Amino acid sequence: MDMAQAFALASVALVATNLASIVIAGRRLKPTDAPPPAIDEKPPVSIVVPVRGIENFTAETLDRAFRLIWSDYELLFCVAHAGDPIIPEIVKTAAAYPHIETRILVGDDRISANPKLNNCVKGWQAARHDWVILADSNVLMPPDYIQYLMGGWRTDSGLVCSTPLGSRPDGFWAEVECMFLNTQQARWQYAGEAMGLGFAQGKSMLWYKPMLDANGGIHALNAEIAEDAASTKLVSRLGLKVHLVSSPFEQPLGRRTGQEIWSRQCRWSRLRRVTFPSFFTPEILLGAIPPLLLALIGAMMSDVTLAPAALLVLAAIYLPEVGLALTKGWRLSVWSVPAMIVRDCMMPAIWLRSWVGGNIDWRGNTMTIGTTACELKEAPAGS
Repeated sequence: MDMAQAFALASVALVATNLASIVIAGRRLKPTDAPPPAIDEKPPVSIVVPVRGIENFTAETLDRAFRLIWSDYELLFCVAHAGDPIIPEIVKTAAAYPHIETRILVGDDRISANPKLNNCVKGWQAARHDWVILADSNVLMPPDYIQYLMGGWRTDSGLVCSTPLGSRPDGFWAEVECMFLNTQQARWQYAGEAMGLGFAQGKSMLWYKPMLDANGGIHALNAEIAEDAASTKLVSRLGLKVHLVSSPFEQPLGRRTGQEIWSRQCRWSRLRRVTFPSFFTPEILLGAIPPLLLALIGAMMSDVTLAPAALLVLAAIYLPEVGLALTKGWRLSVWSVPAMIVRDCMMPAIWLRSWVGGNIDWRGNTMTIGTTACELKEAPAGS
């Protein structure tokens, strides 16, 4: 085999891997309008929501939390500071739904360098029911939110969660974030889970409280800088699995800037790098850039016209991705393919940036992620 053939075959292998992930995820995923799984038992559930400040869709996401179709659930809103402007919004919304048991818990329990985990501690301890959902405040809960999560629980489950499904983008950069979240990250996460490699996602996590309490409780999620990484490893140690809901829950985005997308993706990338380095390292091979470069090198070495080779690779990458979004009812617009291209151009730079330590901002909290997991530490605010 000559070098030109080797490059061409390497390109084909990456394209085939990309297509396989789409096929596997497509078989695992249900469309967004599919009914939730049927379940026989509906035990009471506690929903712990860490909140901070007013976000783009706060009024709607709050209202949705009070309109869930479930016979018995409580809402525990966790706020670090009594002066947070979100508190009056919660009080106003709760007043419209007096039949829903609601508590606002205020306080800052510093058990880790993770501000979200710190905020959840008081909610976990106050939860009255065995089944507890840790839910981010920007999740747009569907009416059957609890049933989707409970319906995802299996005999070998240690945790059921959902990836965020980007929706309602305002502007091109928000379209780019949709393409990061949906047909890239959610797709690979569902493909991995279908092959037995389930990873937790902190947006929505359903726990059986007695099980976690018997293994260190919520404090055990302090073992890693990100609570979802700690959750994944804890569940694996127990010989259990992380499972995903049949269809992910929406996160409405609104307007985004390029800098916000870069910062957020770099933060997540660096967290993956320090918590799961063996899985993170091959991420440099994802997206259209690696197979495209390999195909172009092979074409140049074979004196093949470059344009047809490039178009063939791009079509093989992006048409199946568009098909996945179309069949599942995910965000798709005239800007989606250009957004995919921009996303894929960013991915190698984000991967390279993740290997450099430094400060990140996590919802107003400055943290340091070093070049190895042992260097994780909280940085002084404002540094």
